[in-house]
Amino acid sequence: MCVLSAVPLAIMGIRAATGPPTVRFEEASANSGLTFVLNHNPTAHKYLVETMAGGISAFDYNNDGRMDLFFTNGAEVPSLAKTGPQYWNRLYRNDGGSHFTDVTKEAGLSGSGYAIGAAAADFDNDGLVDLLVAGVNECHLYRNIGGGQFEEISKQAGIHGGAWAVAGGWLDYDRDGLLDLFVVNYVQWSPESNPQCHDPSGRYLVYCHPREFQPSANTLYHNLGGGRFQDVSAASGIAKSTGKGMSLAIADFDGDGYPDVYITNDTMPNFLFHNLRNGRFEEAALPAGAALPDGGRPVSSMGVDFRDYNNDGLPDIVYTALAGESFPLFRNMGKAQFQDFTYASHLGRTTNKLSGWSNALADFNNDGWKDLFTANSHATDNIETFSGDRYQLPNTIFVNQGDGTFADGSAGSASSFAIPRAHRGAAVADFDGDGKLDVAVSVLGGKPELWRNASPGPDHWLEVRLIGSRSNRDAIGAVIRVGNQWNQLTSSVGYASSSLVPVHFGLGPQAVVPALTIQWPSGIVQKLRDLRADQRLIVREPAQ
Repeated sequence: MCVLSAVPLAIMGIRAATGPPTVRFEEASANSGLTFVLNHNPTAHKYLVETMAGGISAFDYNNDGRMDLFFTNGAEVPSLAKTGPQYWNRLYRNDGGSHFTDVTKEAGLSGSGYAIGAAAADFDNDGLVDLLVAGVNECHLYRNIGGGQFEEISKQAGIHGGAWAVAGGWLDYDRDGLLDLFVVNYVQWSPESNPQCHDPSGRYLVYCHPREFQPSANTLYHNLGGGRFQDVSAASGIAKSTGKGMSLAIADFDGDGYPDVYITNDTMPNFLFHNLRNGRFEEAALPAGAALPDGGRPVSSMGVDFRDYNNDGLPDIVYTALAGESFPLFRNMGKAQFQDFTYASHLGRTTNKLSGWSNALADFNNDGWKDLFTANSHATDNIETFSGDRYQLPNTIFVNQGDGTFADGSAGSASSFAIPRAHRGAAVADFDGDGKLDVAVSVLGGKPELWRNASPGPDHWLEVRLIGSRSNRDAIGAVIRVGNQWNQLTSSVGYASSSLVPVHFGLGPQAVVPALTIQWPSGIVQKLRDLRADQRLIVREPAQ
């Protein structure tokens, strides 16, 4: 007779009959110390850059085990110069207890120019997390030199500007143990060339539609070691595809052990750069079924995440868009093919009237299924004067039902969660160390929102921090399996944002994890057994 051990349903990938637990957030901004105001400097001229600000990065810059926050900021318009502290980018140190301290000046991160996006990773493998800041005609690479300080090394590192960079992403595309840098560029634009555009009636000035601008090529930098990078955009094949890039997400979609890159394009077909494992990429979104929603028309693609939402071991794609376009979801069907599941997942119906920017697939109720958070707002600040659409919108949380569908769970959060604002970037991390994932969101013209996860229930969790030896130090690109849950270590998520945090797993009622499998970026496979839940596990890459 064969006796099977009792394995909790959430770990097996089966939803219990009672349905998913509630997701609930409480605003913790008031006493958080996050006093920064996102100064996007809107003008009557409607310069396009004014609506694009707001990237965030969550990472542990001082290795104290707490997730810190970095916010990009705008500048004067049209000069695009940071002429005072009101335009500084901001770094906040997490002091614990949901309180943060502004350490921008001593860290040397006030920045220059009109900054948009941020991406964190340890590019030189010294155990200190570094930072890329992307902006209009500028890209700045800040090396973490320890002692709470950074130095700007873009010129000597070979990182150049000249394009409107919106976001950056770190990946080891050639698996040499050094993190390479992918920079997403938007359109060809300058304050001098910004046209004046009007609403359909011709009465109101509005931010111009992307069709008024020429597309740009993205940029790929190969990490040569020794603090130097080489622009390999042309040699890798990346530069052949020009678009109007908004953000990127990175995952190994075909399971060949090499990271691939998905790019959201504004009102153009999206890109899926398939890693050919020889230093080159092939743009494969259309044949893979991930370039366009089933309607066949491109949408205003914004923030993106690239993770397995249905626990089948294959990373899926979800991104935000504007009202009337829904938030598309492409399910990975295997064999390098995706299928549009936007309406089958119920996101088509529940997001059709929303406009979204940043997003994240993460398990907010610790039940073993990744939920979807979206930071919402329209792109046009005067849209309500000539349209039924709304400019300021509340954030939303869509709870994973465990059967391939999502349900709007925003009503379960505090009433302030529903306050409409002009949201942009977002970062997801366990900021207060209680085992539940929280969210920080940027607001145009306002202070950041800090949403503390107050979801009820005793469900267990596990966070895994990986430290590479043969792989890159952050082990970006590693894939972890717990039961039927799969996740990868990446810092690229959402709109112009970055969350370099331990990989989080909700465990439901399970107090012990029978087995955890790590596929390191180097190709090494490691298995751990009988792990106690409710802990932050640090795992070092074993020697070959």
